[in-house]
Amino acid sequence: MTSIADQTVEELGGPSSVLVRMRREHGEQEALLQRLEATSGDAQDEVLTRLWRLVFTHAYAEETVVWPAIRAVSRDGDELTLHIEQGHQKLSELTAELERTRPGDPGRGELITELAAELRLDIREEEDILLPRLREGADDRRLRRLGRAWALVRSTAPTRPHVAVSRRPPGNLIAAAPLSVLDRSRDRLDRAARDRSGRVRSGAEAASWALARVAGAIERSRLVQVGERARTRPGRWTVHRWLTRNTPPTSDQSD
Repeated sequence: MTSIADQTVEELGGPSSVLVRMRREHGEQEALLQRLEATSGDAQDEVLTRLWRLVFTHAYAEETVVWPAIRAVSRDGDELTLHIEQGHQKLSELTAELERTRPGDPGRGELITELAAELRLDIREEEDILLPRLREGADDRRLRRLGRAWALVRSTAPTRPHVAVSRRPPGNLIAAAPLSVLDRSRDRLDRAARDRSGRVRSGAEAASWALARVAGAIERSRLVQVGERARTRPGRWTVHRWLTRNTPPTSDQSD
């Protein structure tokens, strides 16, 4: 199968196709990664916030709309999407660890390097291996319907990593609304903190961390963990990537 990176917009179902929309956002992610690697201090934190808003809304819409469609049209869709979900879990855990650091902290640069490498591999595996199966199994009309649904879900999705929330229904659906409100409120508070100083900055930072604690309480609820597979539970991802091994994982790996 041909990578969606090497196909025209028309071959992918037209401008509103989910494949075209996702490929376009992958390009935006790469542009932000390059900016991230070239900045430091508060400017780097601003790029991180923009990257998180793009990556995690994108991933949530994939897991909610696109991966179920792939599982419906591909015999190996469950195993393929589970592998990508493992990569998403790793990204979430790396980002959560990075979020606890400040510019200049020891190890922060290494975390950013690892995060960037993982995100780039995720993009390649999706475009080269997973998404071509959707192109093969769905007609143009179906791809355009998925594109509209994906864009709608993405516009209201959480913008931060939530490592304990299930990557599959019903847990991810239950968690979406409250976590989205909390995340987007935190995004505004963090931006205000970067733009101000003194007591205003301290107050915005304290309010953001208070909302983070509320989000953590939601994550610990059993309801939002329903549907999770063993291989994507916190701390359970394994470092294996198809592009470095040249073969996909086999179905005999433990669930």
